[in-house]
Formats: sequence, structure tokens, C-alpha cells
Amino acid sequence: MPTTAAQAPAPRPTRAQRRAAGKPHPARSFFTVAAVAALVATVAVPAAFSAAGSTPAEAAVTTVQQLAADNAQSLVVASEATPAALARGGYAATTPEEIQAKKDEEAAKAAAAAAKAAAAARVAAAAAASADSSSYTGAIAETIAPAGSVVRPLTSFNNFGTPYAGHKGTDYMADRGTPLYSIADGVVVASDEDGPGWGVYVKIAHNIGGQSVTSLYAHMLYGSRRVTVGQTVSAGQLIGQVSDTGRAYGTHLHLEIYVNGSWVDAESWLVANVG
Repeated sequence: MPTTAAQAPAPRPTRAQRRAAGKPHPARSFFTVAAVAALVATVAVPAAFSAAGSTPAEAAVTTVQQLAADNAQSLVVASEATPAALARGGYAATTPEEIQAKKDEEAAKAAAAAAKAAAAARVAAAAAASADSSSYTGAIAETIAPAGSVVRPLTSFNNFGTPYAGHKGTDYMADRGTPLYSIADGVVVASDEDGPGWGVYVKIAHNIGGQSVTSLYAHMLYGSRRVTVGQTVSAGQLIGQVSDTGRAYGTHLHLEIYVNGSWVDAESWLVANVG
């Protein structure tokens, strides 16, 4: 079948035509190159100034190092602003044994202070109890007998306490605050505000008729002791007042007498020796 003019294929472009189709427009190429050059200048010029003549890579390294140095300085300042003091307990010791000895010494001091505070509390409690209990209202004489004599420790008492096994001493029941006197001339060998079981007590050593005699007066009133260790006393001299301190039931004097180191019945000895 013959081919018509409308159906005839389009002629193929020549090589020159193909080159012309692939080549960019001259104006467009100029603007593209100018834009890239401006971008490069924007980045490179500040970096060059900041690096003071260094290359961009060297400027970047310097900046990172500077940041690290700044951070390190800020950490030093922070540590100096909040110094942490180490608690050393005031010890100058250098070995474990010396440190332990220091600790033991401080513990002993603390225990002594606690014991002193407890004793003061007991004194205060006893004083408060005394205000609510019956008390002695008679006159309190400083002495009731001439030196060299033997006297009873109380001018009066209500009755004797009930004896029981293992109880060394005689109990004389009397009102709180009744005055107590030394049975004879002697020297105070003990005077304590908190004795073992005796509470407030005084112990006096005597020489009576060539014999060594010791008298002990227990359960006395807190704060009533009139004598101290080493003090010389006379027969009938005031040494304290009756109460119920220590292991005691009811206000009374607990009197113990020892002759040549051996315990004897206090009341029997007084009956035999008081003139």
C-alpha cells in the first residue's frame, strides 16, 4: 500500500541539532555559578577570620578545644564554690589502736556525764517526793554530845524494821528529814550520794576502847550529807538526815556496825556501849 505524506516518519535530528538541545542556556549557567560562589564565600570568609589565618579544618579543631577548656574551668569553679569538709572526729591518731583508744575515752566521758545527769535527776525526784511526804519538823542540832563519848545516831525513832535473812544492819523507822549523828569521834571514810543499794550513805571509822569500829548510815536524804571523805567528826556531830534512798521501803536509818572488821548487831552494840 502506498504511504501518505501524513504517515511518513519524522526525520532524525542531526548531530549538531542534538548538541544544541543538550547545551544549557548561557544566562542560566552564569546565575548558577554565581550562586555557588556566594555560598562558598559566606562559609569560608568567617571561618578564615575566626581561625586567624588557619584553614577551615584547623579553625574547627581550635573551637572544639576551646569549648573543652571552658567546660573544665566551669567544673573547677563549681567544686571550689561547694567545698566538702571531711568529718574526722577530731582524732590525731594514726593507727587503728590509737583511734579505738580515743573512741573508748570519749565513750567513757559520755557515760560519766550520763551518770551524773541521772544522779541529778534522782536528787530532783527525791526532793519532789519529800515535798509530798511526812517530814521531820523538829529542831536540827549540829551536835548532841561531848567529844569522846558514844551516842545513838538518832535522838528518837518510831520503831524497828523487821529483820530478815541476809540483812546486815538494824533499821530504825523515823520520819523523813530526822537528823542523823555520828555515834563517836572518828574519820569519814566514805560519803556518797548514790551507793550500791544504800542510796545516800556515810561511813565513819572510829577507835573506841582500843577497838577498830566502823559505822555505816544508809538511805539518807538526797543533799543532806554534812561530811566529806577524810573529814574528822566528833561524837554526836550532825552528818545527814533520814530518808528512803536506794533499796528502801519507807523512811528509815539503816545502821551497820563492824568491830575489828566483823559485823555485829547494831542495836546490841549500842545498848552495850552508849553511856
